[in-house]
Amino acid sequence: MPTAQEMLAAFDRYAVGHADMDHTHREFLLLCIETLQAQGPAFAEQFVRLFEHTRAHFAEEEARMQASAFPALLEHRADHQRTLGDMDRFAQRAAAGRGSMARAWLSESLPQWFALHARTMDSALAAHLTRT
Repeated sequence: MPTAQEMLAAFDRYAVGHADMDHTHREFLLLCIETLQAQGPAFAEQFVRLFEHTRAHFAEEEARMQASAFPALLEHRADHQRTLGDMDRFAQRAAAGRGSMARAWLSESLPQWFALHARTMDSALAAHLTRT
């Protein structure tokens, strides 16, 4: 189970070969680390920044998929929506002063999801964008 810090240290394993996507993924991982390092009320604020970045990141990817007629658009978008739903629920809990579950999800579940998502769905998208 890789942590966000371990993933950033080994970022090349998660690179998908598309410069814009790789840049956004690096920003995402840095925000994950900054959020995990935040304490007290700053954690909730930082979690919202991560959520907003992730929402914009996903919207940008989905626009690329739409513009390039990516065949797995619906599946990829559904995976994004599940993750955004989780992030929204945890952001609300953190804002209400109940950040322990959000912190655990961010340190354990989100890195696992990202590792799989980058290796499968994002790699397929990057290959598609390179061909089109």
